[in-house]
Amino acid sequence: MISGLTGAGKSTYAEGLRRDLNGLRFSIDDWNAVLFFPDRDPTSDFNWFYERVQRCCAQMRATAEHLLEAGQPAVFDCGFTNLHERTLFYDWADSLGVPVTLHFVDVPKDLRWGRVQQRNAEKGETFALHVTREMFDFMEGIWEAPEASELAERNGVIIEA
Repeated sequence: MISGLTGAGKSTYAEGLRRDLNGLRFSIDDWNAVLFFPDRDPTSDFNWFYERVQRCCAQMRATAEHLLEAGQPAVFDCGFTNLHERTLFYDWADSLGVPVTLHFVDVPKDLRWGRVQQRNAEKGETFALHVTREMFDFMEGIWEAPEASELAERNGVIIEA
């Protein structure tokens, strides 16, 4: 599980981890960009977005079960903005008897915003949607970083800029 704020480099990190583990990466941004964003109304609010995130995550977990049964690792690039979101995945993995490693990508805000602006302009490999300053700041406001006890319990790895 890859956790971190917007612009931290989660997708780039997750893709490298996927290659290293020879697994499959599940990216919430990629899924939403294809399945829901093209139909989004400009007035869509966080609740509209959050409902679709939950649907995607549920389907990702269901799909990953087949992958895990085949002995292949799953890399979840879903942001995991708060403990509640992470616990949904922890509980699912625990019910399957699958260990979880939480990778926390911890990068200062100014550096992350610069990366977001660059990604918006370049629309490169990890671009899924245009992130506005309002969106960026909103995520800052709802963010709950993993605490030391959570990281210890979930084999935590901290990746810093």
